[in-house]
Amino acid sequence: MSIVKEFREFAVKGNVVDMAVGIIIGAAFGKIVSSLVSDVVTPPLGYLIGGVDFTQLAVNLPALQDGAEPVTIRYGVFLQATFDFLIVAFAIFLLVKLINRLRRAEEAKPTAPPAPPRQEVLLEEIRDLLKQQR
Repeated sequence: MSIVKEFREFAVKGNVVDMAVGIIIGAAFGKIVSSLVSDVVTPPLGYLIGGVDFTQLAVNLPALQDGAEPVTIRYGVFLQATFDFLIVAFAIFLLVKLINRLRRAEEAKPTAPPAPPRQEVLLEEIRDLLKQQR
């Protein structure tokens, strides 16, 4: 089997295509969540906490050798990344909760009973005609 044919069979398998679609949709969903967090959730939080920026927090350790750069532990960047993660996780939680609520509401809607088969309708009409003749 040639490598081209083998690759083509691999690339068009259902699982690979499904995975590719999932990755593309996931990337697009990631952009939506990032926008939700940075444009909708973070500004009011920043307003409430007075615009505190943790990224500037750091500890400078003195250089061990003359002329060497001092070592900087930027724990503020870590704190900011942790807060960003928590905000994103909470935003995703709220989005999933909303989607689940909408899905449950859609499932709870009463559905009309299915129409009876044509044969059954014809038999009922015949029955009704027979009753009228009596």
